[in-house]
Amino acid sequence: MKKIINTPDTVVEDMIAGMVAAHPNLRVLDKTQVLVRSDAPIKDKVGLISGGGSGHEPAHAGYVGKGMLDAACAGDVFTSPAVDQMMAGIRAINSGKGVLIIAKNYTGDNLNFDMAAELLADEGIKVEKVIVKDDVAVEESANTTGRRGIAGTVFVHKIAGAKAELGASLEEVKKAAQKAIDNVRTFGMALSPCIIPSVGKYSFELAEDEIELGTGIHGEAGVKRTSILKASALAEAMLEKILVDLPYQANDEVAVMINGLGSTPLMELYILYNEVAKILNSKGMKVYKSYVGEYMTSLEMAGCSITLLKLDDELKELLCVPADTPTFK
Repeated sequence: MKKIINTPDTVVEDMIAGMVAAHPNLRVLDKTQVLVRSDAPIKDKVGLISGGGSGHEPAHAGYVGKGMLDAACAGDVFTSPAVDQMMAGIRAINSGKGVLIIAKNYTGDNLNFDMAAELLADEGIKVEKVIVKDDVAVEESANTTGRRGIAGTVFVHKIAGAKAELGASLEEVKKAAQKAIDNVRTFGMALSPCIIPSVGKYSFELAEDEIELGTGIHGEAGVKRTSILKASALAEAMLEKILVDLPYQANDEVAVMINGLGSTPLMELYILYNEVAKILNSKGMKVYKSYVGEYMTSLEMAGCSITLLKLDDELKELLCVPADTPTFK
């Protein structure tokens, strides 16, 4: 294992210290791993909080700032934050107008956020929650927790954050966030696995000529293993699952995100974007905004995900509201 760390036991603590040192608009709550806007709570504004296990940077603390999140809870690597951390974050950003939780669809995150909201209701803090489950690689089932929340979560942060910044009520912010959730879909793939610092070895094995389709963001294997594909064929294979799911149709306007998982060069992400744009154009779809880079990673996993957000006039307007965070501007 080769990583730029002090010890595996302090990676999250050391990372948070570095983020606060680098970004004066962030502060960390005492004795927690919760990062909040330095000007929180903001008068007459709905608070927005998200979070999850560390290792997905810039998610989620990289999106704390004007026009997006007010707080982010950082659990240990690939581990849900604790209930008391979530409670501290919600208290710190509550201005009296309520707080919206944006949770990815993982059992630990949901259980802990739900418990935090229930306990804070006794303190008179109004809390609502939305759940992002944009990963089309996972089938919905009564026997599972359902689809995972992955890179599409960033679009939900942006839409909900813009609505809150414009002074909307808690109910209105939740409605806008849910609209984004209903219209966003993602599919991911891996070229190589990642190494969790406390484990010290790869999370799964891939041969030199293999790739994994349908991977999540926790170092887990995907749903299909195949030989290496050209960028054009890879774009087709990934978009095939996405386009039929909503479905997306001719004349739809979309926002496109090509998200790197930690170790994929921008060169390759732009090559993939070009192939995705060709396919969307051939189907009569219009790209309104595009995002290429690392938005939700899986440590140093090589690979990427494709996210499409189907837009209407409201979502287009909210996507263009200014944001000023460490990562998203």
